[in-house]
Amino acid sequence: MRSYRLKLDLQLFNQEKTEKATPKKRNDSRKKGQVAKSADLPGAFILLFVFASFLMLGNHYSSGVMGLFRSLFEDWLTMELTTENIMGLFLNIVWQVLLLLLPIFAIAMVVGVLGNVVQFGFLLTGHSLKADIKKLDPIQGFKRIFSMRSLAEFLKSILKVTIIALMVYTTIAGEWEKLLLLPMQPIPAIFAFAAKITINLGIKIGAVLIVLAFLDYMYQKYEHEKSLKMSKQDIKDEFKKSEGDPLIKGRIRERQRKMALQRMMQEVPKADVVITNPTHFAIALKYDASQMEAPKVLAKGMDHVALRIKEIAKEHDVVTMENKPLARALYERAEIGDVIPGDLFQAVAEVLAYVYKVKGRIK
Repeated sequence: MRSYRLKLDLQLFNQEKTEKATPKKRNDSRKKGQVAKSADLPGAFILLFVFASFLMLGNHYSSGVMGLFRSLFEDWLTMELTTENIMGLFLNIVWQVLLLLLPIFAIAMVVGVLGNVVQFGFLLTGHSLKADIKKLDPIQGFKRIFSMRSLAEFLKSILKVTIIALMVYTTIAGEWEKLLLLPMQPIPAIFAFAAKITINLGIKIGAVLIVLAFLDYMYQKYEHEKSLKMSKQDIKDEFKKSEGDPLIKGRIRERQRKMALQRMMQEVPKADVVITNPTHFAIALKYDASQMEAPKVLAKGMDHVALRIKEIAKEHDVVTMENKPLARALYERAEIGDVIPGDLFQAVAEVLAYVYKVKGRIK
């Protein structure tokens, strides 16, 4: 019972999402459009820069508005409308309005794009546009509406509205005396005063919203990192998918090793001599003057592999010769299928000469 409970506790521990996300999971999440971002940050920047543009391009806006109203009261109200000139009048009004609003559109577009790029870089994905039947689940929708995330968004909205209301109140309260005197002011002064208060409020509200949006971005980043966390089992499963099951790979490597060992043992009977340590190393050499420039290593092994090489050599009457320094040097410096190193030619030649003499090749 205790071992079962320990096993269950271990499984639960492996399922806890305590590990940082792997680069692969981060990349997959990014491809799906799941990135840390605050939807309020681009809007706050747009608001601030648009109202800042009113300060920098005030002459453009004022001359555009004055020109539009001058044309309206001096020309358009006195002209005779006909079917021929009504379309031209309409296009003229639309053109002047577009010229007036063009800087606002340009600022909103550029700042909106940059506001997102600054948060998560350049990203184009259509994954969020794919149809997902799970989004139609009323139970899941109900859970999303009454989730902690929705509550946090609601409280964030209340906080923003409260701060903006306080700023509007304090700004108007500071100008209350001037507001009471506005009815006695000329129209240009009234417009100038209204524009001043509006721009001042817009810049202040934009700056405050940027601060709140930045804090929201940090919170969204924290939540995103939390959602990406993986359990130890998740990491193991990902490794198996990307690299293959270690157990299967180990079995494949073991089978390959056995096949290579079997092929090597099949070459031992072709050897001229097997040089031994005598117990730790065994190296099978062959030399054919008509086909080889130097003796070649057919097989080599250590411990039980060396013992097997010597057994096969004995079964096929291959000469076995003990030479500890030479055996160790050949094992460490020559691979199977390679010719022996040049500085070992003399020592190997003496061994082969002795072998040929034993076999009766040299009288």
